[in-house]
Formats: sequence, structure tokens, C-alpha cells
Amino acid sequence: MGTKDEFFAHIEKGYTTKGEFITMGAAMLNGETITDAHIKIPLKTLNRHGLIAGATGTGKTKTLQVMAENLSNKGIPVLLMDLKGDLSGLAQPSPGHPKIDERHSKIGLPFTPSDFPVEILSLSEQDGVKLRATVSEFGPILLSRILDLSETQEGIVAVVFKYCDDNKLPLLDLKDFKKILQYATEEGKEEFREAYGRISTSSTGTILRKIIELEQQGADLFFGEKSFDVEDLTRIDENGRGYINIIRLTDIQDRPKLFSTFMLSLLAEIYATFPEQGDSGRPELVLFIDEAHLIFKEASKALLNQIENIVKLIRSKGVGLYFVTQNPTDVPDAVLSQLGLKVQHALRAFTAKDRKAIKLTAENYPISEYYDTKEVLTALGIGEALISALDEKGRPTPLAATMLRAPMSRMDVLSKTELKALIDGSKLVKKYNEVIDRESAYEILNEKIERAEKLAEKEEEKSSKTVTRSRKRTSTRQNPVIKVLTSATFIRGVLGILKKVMR
Repeated sequence: MGTKDEFFAHIEKGYTTKGEFITMGAAMLNGETITDAHIKIPLKTLNRHGLIAGATGTGKTKTLQVMAENLSNKGIPVLLMDLKGDLSGLAQPSPGHPKIDERHSKIGLPFTPSDFPVEILSLSEQDGVKLRATVSEFGPILLSRILDLSETQEGIVAVVFKYCDDNKLPLLDLKDFKKILQYATEEGKEEFREAYGRISTSSTGTILRKIIELEQQGADLFFGEKSFDVEDLTRIDENGRGYINIIRLTDIQDRPKLFSTFMLSLLAEIYATFPEQGDSGRPELVLFIDEAHLIFKEASKALLNQIENIVKLIRSKGVGLYFVTQNPTDVPDAVLSQLGLKVQHALRAFTAKDRKAIKLTAENYPISEYYDTKEVLTALGIGEALISALDEKGRPTPLAATMLRAPMSRMDVLSKTELKALIDGSKLVKKYNEVIDRESAYEILNEKIERAEKLAEKEEEKSSKTVTRSRKRTSTRQNPVIKVLTSATFIRGVLGILKKVMR
């Protein structure tokens, strides 16, 4: 192992950057903080995605907070998924503390309390800017992936979308989609069969059941209007700082399908909307996905493939994705291999399974002559982490045990009064929280069915009247043959003949 001076030179060389950067903290060696050995992450590599991992209580959320603050100060907007409800404090400055002063003295960085421009967003009935998207915006492929449909069922969804496009039927919410599925196999089955082929009732039944399952997780609140414009995530305040958009997800932790549905739709919309950036030198938007295992927990293979593809492609749009989770093994290998920055907090070795996970985690980091990675992973304190990033040329930086800087904002939640004041002052709340339920496929098809039923009733009534009149004509106008046979003259003639014969 090299000397302290050699270690300092090793770190300085690896983390020297000519462009803009954010500073995470200072490197540590043998438990001692090297005050001048600052760990700097170039802005131009922050669209290469990343991971913040570690056991509960080791400081992952504070690391996320520190990164969000520093990105905001650089004019880069941020989107945070707040599943535990402890990030709203970003809107208020830190009250300070002697321990924070002591930490920053060791790191060699000044500490300046600050608040940040914050927007509170919501997927559910919680207060905040409502995030919604229409079924049409999802499209048949993405919707099929989310519902985990078979190839045959995907084909039916594609046909339904085509029918709605051809007949100008807006698909806005889930009741629209359920209605058109029912129509395809009931009132409109002949119309569908002539134009698109026969639609199987068993297949539409399966699709409907999967939609109901999604509804039970609260998706009916998400699908609809007014659709959220992802460009509103990229706002800058009057001081040139990027907005920190916080999505409150505390009430959907037990609804992973809704969470993964929202995440996938959001990423797909960002990818479709944002222009290609090339090598712009800084990201346009950075997303932090807390409790990331919820995305992958119940995801089908098709859904995982979709996520992996978006992770690979979205960085070209200047967007960085950062997964926050307890263990790197929570993230699929195909996604993990795409991550440029890794911030690894302490792991705990309570079981054989834990020790195996630590060994696997250690193997994901560059080999260092200054650290035994497996040992360091279990010895890190709160607010300390192993960091490996990419330099400006895209090369992995040296592994560095790091004492992380403290958040400049409050490390606590806002009070109800503070939260209400923040939401009441939001321009986006006024823009998106009006409930809109314009005429769409559900209403149009119901009117169409009603018109068809009324027309059928009139035709039936008309037919019934025709039959009645016909019967009346038949009963009042006697057949000429019958008339002759029943006449008195004819009867008398027949009787006269019979009499002659009998004589």
C-alpha cells in the first residue's frame, strides 16, 4: 500500500476536472479524511446514470439530497421520487449543527445553509401538482408491456387503437379503453369483424381483468387529462437554479405496478419529447429513483427489456437516471452495467447471504491498492461511502472512500403549514389540477349504442305494425273460392244432387 502522499496524488489525478463539476466530499484513508483530496464529479458525465446503495440508515437519502442541491445550484433541474416522504425539507435552509461544522472542517469545504426551488408533484390524491397521462399517449406497445400481454392480446390492443384512430375516438382514461374492448366483442363485433377481423372474447376478457388489476392500484387517478408536459420538469428559477421536483409517493409503496407504470411512461415521454443533446457538457435533467427495487420487483420480462432499452437510449437526450436502493443486486445486471457513477454506503454482514452480497458488490468496483473493498464496505460510518465515477473522458476514476458533505437544506420534512404554503404558491398546481372530463370514446360509443338501440326499436315497432295490418287484411277479405263454397246457392245445389242420388 502506498503512502498518504501517494494516495493524495492518486486521488487528485483521478478526480481533476477542467469543466464544471459537483463536489461530493473528501477522500478517506485508514479512517482519516484527506482534507484537500476532494471527490469531484464532472457535469458532462452525469447523464451516464448512477447508483446510490447501502443498508438502511447509512445516509443514502442525504447523499441524494446533496447531489440534488448541487445540481440545482448549477442550473440543472432534478426530479426526485420520494417514497419515504423525507425530502420536502429541500425547500427550507438547514438550521445548522456543530456536527455539520465539524464534518465540513474535516472535508475542507465551507457550509452555507440554503433553501432550494421546490415543486411538489403527486400521482395520487395527495396534495401537489397532479401527474396524468392519457391512454392514447401510452400507445399500444407500452400499454401492452405494462399489462404483460401475450402476442395475441398485444395484437388486439393494436387493433383497438387503430379503430379509435380511424373513427376519431379519443382514448383518454381507462374507462374509455374498457368500453372499446367491450364494444369490440358485443355491439360492434360485426363492424370489427368486417374491418379488422374477429376479436376473441376470451382475449378481451383477459385484457379487461388486467386493466382492473391496474385500477385497483390507483391507476384510474393517473390516466386522464390534463396530461403533464415533461418540459415543465426543466424549469429554472429567477436565480438561475434548477427546480427540484419532488414526487410524493408515500401512499403507493404497496402498489409497485402503478409505480413501474408511471416510471416507464415518464421515461418514454421524456425520451420522445427531449431533443438529442450529443456531447453538451451538462445534463438537461437528472432523475433520482428512490426505493428503485419497486420498479423491478414485479416487472415482467417484457417490461424489464423496455426499461433496459430506455436506460441505454435516454442519456443521448441529456437525461441522467440514478437508482437509490439498499443493495446493488436489486438492480438487474443489464441496467447496472450502464451506470457510470456508483456511491456505495455501508452494507451489513449479518447472514451468509449478506456476506455473499458484499462479495458480489465489491467485485463491481475497481481494484484498489489502498482498500480492501470487502472490509471497507462493512466499516463505513453514516455519511461515508465508496465512490467510483467517470472522468471527463469517460474512464472510471480511482475508488475512493469518501466523507460526504452535509445537505445545505433541512434534513427533515416540512410541516403541514409549510407544505400548504409551498403548494398554494405553485403555478403548476393552477395549470394541472383542474379536473377535465371531455367527450371521449366512452361517451361517444355509449351515444352510438343508444342511437342503434333506438333505431332497432323503431324498426321493430314498424315491423310489428306491418304484421298487424297484414293480419287484419287477411281476416276481412274472404277468398273467392271459400266465398263460393260457403254461399247458400252452392249449398242448396249440393243438397239437391245428394237427394237425386239417394232416390
